[in-house]
Amino acid sequence: MSRGPSRRHSLKFKLQLCADIRSGAIGRREAQRQYNLSAQLIQLWLTQFDEGQLCVEEMEASMIDEYEAKIAALECKVGQLTMEIDLLKKTPRRQPEPTSEASSVVSGPMAVPSAGGAK
Repeated sequence: MSRGPSRRHSLKFKLQLCADIRSGAIGRREAQRQYNLSAQLIQLWLTQFDEGQLCVEEMEASMIDEYEAKIAALECKVGQLTMEIDLLKKTPRRQPEPTSEASSVVSGPMAVPSAGGAK
C-alpha cells in the first residue's frame, strides 16, 4: 500500500503522538489510520521517544532557530554598515584651509623667530 510522497512531521506532532500511544490514549493501529502513517514509522518514532532521541532533535532544532536569528541580525547589521560606508564615500570631504605657513605633522607650524632675543 503506497502512502504517497514523503512528508515531514513536526517534532511537536511526533512527541504528542508517542506520548498518546504510550499513555494508551490512542492505539498504534488507530494512529496509523487517523494520520495515514506506516507501522514502521510509528515504531521508529516510539523507539526514538523511548530512548530520548526526539528530545535531542528538539534541542538541535531550537539551536538552529537561534543560529538563524543571529545570522539574520548580523546580515541586517552588515547591510546597515554597508549603507553607511556608501554614504561616507559619496560625501565630499572637508579640505583644510590652505595656509602660507609651512607645517609639520610632528611639530605643527614653524616657530616665528623673535626680533631681538631674550634679555
